[in-house]
Amino acid sequence: MDELLRLKELADYKILDTLPEKELDEIAQIAAGVFDTPIALITLVDKDRQWFKANVGLDISETPRKDAFCQHALHKPNEVLVVEDPCHDERFKDNPLVLGHPDIRFYAGAPLETPSGQVLGTLCIIDDRPRTITKNQKQALMALAKKAMDYLNTRKQLLEQDRLLELEAARFKKMTDQAPGAIYQLEMKPTGEMSFPFISRGFTVIHPNLKPDELEQDASLAFNVVHHDDLEYVKGSLLESFATLKNWSVEYRVIEENGEVHWHWAHAKPERKEDGTVVWYGTFQDITERKEYIKTLEQILFDISHVMRRPVANMLGLTTAITEQDLNLETLKTCASHLKTVSEEMDSYIRKLSDTYYEAQQKLTGKNGTEQGEITS
Repeated sequence: MDELLRLKELADYKILDTLPEKELDEIAQIAAGVFDTPIALITLVDKDRQWFKANVGLDISETPRKDAFCQHALHKPNEVLVVEDPCHDERFKDNPLVLGHPDIRFYAGAPLETPSGQVLGTLCIIDDRPRTITKNQKQALMALAKKAMDYLNTRKQLLEQDRLLELEAARFKKMTDQAPGAIYQLEMKPTGEMSFPFISRGFTVIHPNLKPDELEQDASLAFNVVHHDDLEYVKGSLLESFATLKNWSVEYRVIEENGEVHWHWAHAKPERKEDGTVVWYGTFQDITERKEYIKTLEQILFDISHVMRRPVANMLGLTTAITEQDLNLETLKTCASHLKTVSEEMDSYIRKLSDTYYEAQQKLTGKNGTEQGEITS
């Protein structure tokens, strides 16, 4: 037996010094009842001590390892260690637990064996009078020990799953905290009560004056930042999504702490629970710069269709005159001069439009100036 490996595996179970657990207490109680002994224990043998996870009949929670009967069962995982009378056993006749309280006169311990073959401790029964144990009774004690070990293995698996879930939750939180805008889970009960079971850190960037812990309890507090002219529209769209389970997608204005008005976009997919509660999974985003970008593009289109109309009309008139009339050299030079002036006017205006578009694009994307040449060329 590799003692270091055994101790490591014992530590992996995270069972030492934990509170009593009903399932293991019941196994110890069954053992005491079936074998009619005053004491039954589920013991775990640590480096320097023997600790009792389940305890029937003793008023102590541990003993020094050097005094533990159970340490002698660690090397034989397939056998029940039986001591019919420790007073006549060289290993135990001078043991403090034999010479004094609890005056052990009989001991039988079935090993708690892990899937890898390590023995963590025993399920043991103890009496204050010498006695014997039959083969069938040994098998029954082994079966109870196996039940205890099955519970410990399941418990270990659940703890490992919890640990993995915590790691995944931490990983998910890191990713959501880096996502643009805010990622959220919103719940609305049939009574109208709303809460945010989950909301990413991005929400505090968008709404620094709203506290996530308060929103977790009362999501309606988020309405406080919605522009009063858009409030009924936002509430109405959410109620419609609640009733129809259509995706919730709404653009609305919010009032910042400094008084500025920003545009936000909320988008989420709803699901209905059995109790009628609707859960939305979605995002909040500040789309103010996108709105300004679209507004800039609309202004550019307007300018192209209106401001550019005059120079284009002038160019068409000049080219018609050149192609349809018999002009002398002097007149052709004059027309060419006018064409150059109109062309320069158009070129200057197009460059201004390009600069305006580029500035708007930079605000939206945050990119560097490497694309300017592509835009203006």
